[in-house]
Amino acid sequence: MSGDLTSRIAFNSYLNSTQMASIFSKIVSGEIPSHKIAESDDFLAFLDAFPIALGHTLVIPKKEVDYVFDLDDKLYADLFLFAKSIVPAIQKVVPCIRVGLTVIGLEVPHAHVHLLPLNSMNDADFSKKIEISKEELASLAAEIRAEIG
Repeated sequence: MSGDLTSRIAFNSYLNSTQMASIFSKIVSGEIPSHKIAESDDFLAFLDAFPIALGHTLVIPKKEVDYVFDLDDKLYADLFLFAKSIVPAIQKVVPCIRVGLTVIGLEVPHAHVHLLPLNSMNDADFSKKIEISKEELASLAAEIRAEIG
């Protein structure tokens, strides 16, 4: 495991053990900055700070629920519909064959889905992170937001 990933897992384990709000809840509340893509009353989409692909986006419900399959049926369905609404904008900005969706849920105790611009199966390898600056993330987020309108 890379040192960066190991550090993130250790940090999130600490958050779990101390019953603190998840890092995603702190992003929702504005305590932690993020590169927002889209937002509604119930959901937030933002670029992953440690992406595995250019345009790697996280989509979360604002309500703090740890496990995606513990979401009530309406929130679960609406989460996927919200995620789907963002995909065309990602595809316009990030060259890719398609945008994949995955649910893992081990690193952060807050239900979320990953939207991954894909050109090959290798692009879905969570053990490999890409290098991207905060400035590049901010610019990419602005480009994707502009496509959403």
